[in-house]
Amino acid sequence: MAFRAVHGQWGAVLAHLPDLGCGRAWDEVWKVHPPAPLRCDECAHPMYAKTSRTGLRFFAHAPGAPTCALALESVAHHLFKLELATAARGAGAHAELEVRGPDGRWRADVLATDPAGAWKTALEAQLAPITDTDITARTATMLADGVTSIWFSDRPRPPWLGSVPSVRLKRPEDEQHLAVVEGLVKFSGGGWSAVSASLTEFLTWVFARRIAVHTPRTPLQYPQRALATVWTAPRYATAETAHLADEERLRLLREARQAEVEEAQEKKRDKIRAQNAGSRAKALQEASAAEHAARARRAGRMRGIAIRHRAGVDQALEELAAEHDVIASVGWSTGDPRYAGGVPLVDEQGVPAAVLDPDPGRVVGEAFLLLAGLLLIFPSKTDLRRFNNAANIKKRARPLDGYRTAVVETAPAASTGGRRPSGRGPCDCAVPQLVAKIHNAEYPAEPSEQMGPAAALFRAE
Repeated sequence: MAFRAVHGQWGAVLAHLPDLGCGRAWDEVWKVHPPAPLRCDECAHPMYAKTSRTGLRFFAHAPGAPTCALALESVAHHLFKLELATAARGAGAHAELEVRGPDGRWRADVLATDPAGAWKTALEAQLAPITDTDITARTATMLADGVTSIWFSDRPRPPWLGSVPSVRLKRPEDEQHLAVVEGLVKFSGGGWSAVSASLTEFLTWVFARRIAVHTPRTPLQYPQRALATVWTAPRYATAETAHLADEERLRLLREARQAEVEEAQEKKRDKIRAQNAGSRAKALQEASAAEHAARARRAGRMRGIAIRHRAGVDQALEELAAEHDVIASVGWSTGDPRYAGGVPLVDEQGVPAAVLDPDPGRVVGEAFLLLAGLLLIFPSKTDLRRFNNAANIKKRARPLDGYRTAVVETAPAASTGGRRPSGRGPCDCAVPQLVAKIHNAEYPAEPSEQMGPAAALFRAE
């Protein structure tokens, strides 16, 4: 089936036009004897005029025709082309079907031209599947000959839609003519929304340059798909540009305000850091003085217990030497409340450099001021996690920039499986260790020659 043929004397004849496009009547080619000298414009095989049962006029190939692209086209495709041509004429253009390019490299389904000759546009009915690469190449081939193109489909979701100038058409209920339902948009409310128009209206706007192809920079509103290109009026493209400029201005304004807030917060933090530096220096000075006093007295009972029984002491000293280049030892002031139940590790001058495994529940007052500026070393990740969880719950016990921490994994004791003895039955520790439980926390302890009031409050294990 074809709507175009070439007459031996008249040239191109178009079956859908009342005058065949050349001032002749249909009866002059239909059922005449001898047959009208018609041939296919594609394959040059003889053709003859036919009329369908519904009155549709067209040209058919005579028997014995070679393989021809026109002959292989479906009825739906031919009818789609006919509607495109009819709409183009309704939009004020001159329209021809199945027009070949100057060198035969392309053939337009419908070639719409300006009556004044200012422009040519190919209207392509694409119903069969095609890749983005192929459809883009065909568009470029026609454009090289000065012919723009618009691609049309009535399929539900053509995957190539938007990769070239294109729209999707649909026939509304109780309507005779096709309408544009996808690919034609307007900009409002910060986004693109679909515009519906008849095919004739759409082509009228295109031919009059009232709409043009545009690459959207803001999303299409649901349920529209994201398309690489759409058709819209220039004023909507301008509105999108203005909207994006406003968005950028607001973004820069927000960033500037946020920068001001952050700058103010950083100044406040710097002030707090300066105050904290003084407090921590004083706390470290007092801790150093306490350490020197304890050394002078040689009152190292708690120190001895820590060296013998606290897990991770040796590993913590190795950590300080290897990672921080500090030669340290267990402080003589072990047991001082300012270490929050942890073991002080002091350098060769007796200045505290780190604290091993402090109790988070005791990090208050002087202990907080001191530990906030020291390295805290924990025997395991579990101990570190326990400390951090407690610090997060008690926000006031957390320094502005957080604690400096490190972990040294220690192997559990073989006889107890890494657990302290429960206190029930005889102790099976390799070296017995006595601890006092105070508020569910354990502290190193030693037997006393005398019983005091505390014996009624605390239980030793």
